[in-house]
Amino acid sequence: MTDALKRLTGEGVAIWLDDLSRARITSGNLAELLDQQNVVGVTTNPAIFQKAISGGDGYEQQLADLAARELTVEEALRMITTADVRDAADVLRPVYEATGGLDGRVSIEVDPRLAHDTRATVAEAKQLAWLVDRPNTLIKIPATPAGLPAITETIARGISVNVTLIFSLQRYREVMDAYMSGLEQAKAKGLDLSGIYSVASFFVSRVDTEVDKRLDALGTDEAKALRGRAALANARLAYQAYEEVVAGDRWEALSRAGANPQRPLWASTGVKDPAYPDTLYVTELVAPGTVNTMPEATLRATDEHGEVTGDTVRGRYEQARADLDALEKLGISYDEVVQLLEDEGVEKFETAWNALLASTEAELRRLADDEEG
Repeated sequence: MTDALKRLTGEGVAIWLDDLSRARITSGNLAELLDQQNVVGVTTNPAIFQKAISGGDGYEQQLADLAARELTVEEALRMITTADVRDAADVLRPVYEATGGLDGRVSIEVDPRLAHDTRATVAEAKQLAWLVDRPNTLIKIPATPAGLPAITETIARGISVNVTLIFSLQRYREVMDAYMSGLEQAKAKGLDLSGIYSVASFFVSRVDTEVDKRLDALGTDEAKALRGRAALANARLAYQAYEEVVAGDRWEALSRAGANPQRPLWASTGVKDPAYPDTLYVTELVAPGTVNTMPEATLRATDEHGEVTGDTVRGRYEQARADLDALEKLGISYDEVVQLLEDEGVEKFETAWNALLASTEAELRRLADDEEG
């Protein structure tokens, strides 16, 4: 581990890997990243599983067994993905124990097709927690309007949650409220709040991608000067909102009852625009009590040449607000951008999941035909 990663950890940022595959587990690569790169958690999503399973490496025997049992493609896919998450959770178990449950976590997402169905999302969250059956699992629930009450109910049942696809400051406040409501219900049921954990995944790079596109369309010098500023401004103001909530009376009462803070997690931290530094969304979002989940390329870049200079979030709220206000003055609607990104985020994950279902179904059919032949 280099000084950059040591410094990042020392500043209170938990380094998680935004990727998982069976080959990464069985080859020892994941264990190596924990040992050498200070990785202390893993996140997955439908697109990550699509890439891993469609690649085929390490899944052939399980697919053959599932084909022989004639499971539905949905059942088969859940058996495959939960097996990977379970095995990754076992690799991360020592980190989980060493940090008292704070880190050593692996996230798995509910079926993205359920993003607008509260009841089905809760049912899926319960099923995933049961299937993986590891205490260091986080169930990912999208921060859609239907997802918010699902977050509350899932937390109230004592299931730890990673809230995903957060783009707007207003929605983030609603997510924090949903978490606290779930904790209050759990407390009323007599559950031990100290065993419930959550992170709130605030997406970063996609904000710049959309806003920069609109700035480029304007083409003015004033517009060009704002390129690459929206995502950092949005994330920094999210951290300000987090600070306000944990300083409030409602959170103080929950904290006294043993509750754990819902840490802000910076997601989508791989830089999309090659004009920007490849560590931009790591080194410029350093703040205590946060998580940064990185694609491996971003992790390697940070390791090799990241310059961690200390806290780069607190003390920059005024400039962040000014940057977002400047966008509004140019006619770029913040509310419109974040709503578009939320809608697209759900759609992208659903598309990836449907593609994975189709490719898995084709493979199961092929294996079943081979067996009959």
